[in-house]
Amino acid sequence: MTTTAASVGPQRYHERYPRKPEAVARARRDIALALDAWSLPHLVFAATQIVTELVTNAIEHTDAATIGASITRTGTESVRIVVTDTSRARPAPGTPSPDDEDGRGLLLVDALADTWGSELVRGGKRVWAELRANGRL
Repeated sequence: MTTTAASVGPQRYHERYPRKPEAVARARRDIALALDAWSLPHLVFAATQIVTELVTNAIEHTDAATIGASITRTGTESVRIVVTDTSRARPAPGTPSPDDEDGRGLLLVDALADTWGSELVRGGKRVWAELRANGRL
């Protein structure tokens, strides 16, 4: 991955990954590298947890051939993470019982992100989360 400062607009990194389990680790690594390049290592833990959950959801709950993941620097200490897929089904946090092994991903995203949401876009949906160093972290 090569990350460079944009001459116009915010710093941004975007990649498309095949809908395979390996995409989770690749997206997590790429997001961490972008944050390190932007001197924001204190956001790496939360950002990598968030992208892990969002990419995993796209793999498990859609039939998209590829999944997009991006991170955009929105301020000196803030970023926006976006995961896209071709499904029109918007995610909703579950209500898992203590014995359930699944269903906590979006609850984790909600706990780590300053704000998050989803929106339908042409060709599918976008799920996003925003992090600020002075936010919940």
